[in-house]
Amino acid sequence: MATTNLGFIVQRPPYKSENPKLALTHAIASQSVEVYLEDGDIVTCDIAFVGDGVLNCLKDQKAADIYGLTSTETQVKMALLLDINVLICKEDLDRFGLSEDDIVIDAEEFGADIETKVVPYAEIAAMMEESKHLLFF
Repeated sequence: MATTNLGFIVQRPPYKSENPKLALTHAIASQSVEVYLEDGDIVTCDIAFVGDGVLNCLKDQKAADIYGLTSTETQVKMALLLDINVLICKEDLDRFGLSEDDIVIDAEEFGADIETKVVPYAEIAAMMEESKHLLFF
């Protein structure tokens, strides 16, 4: 039985490019690769928002109203529904003057059991060191 750890790092703000949405899409899709694995093998996934990327986690996004797009807020909630470990850099939230009240913490309306985690960058760095494959967006 083998475990493959994937790490996704989102550094860019929402809606300026497709990068944050691609990161979330790939992270979510990584949880459906089991059909290609050997029996007992699993893929785990962490996604971390750092720098301007923490803005992807803001609550009450109006992307559908303004751009006609699915919001990154909704995609973060879908990641939580799939038990993907979602980390948000505390130092970068502080830099923007944001608190946990400003960001997506849970996805209870989707039935998710886990919550996002606001963590110091050191914890994100440790996750990056433990990941077998690390992708930056």
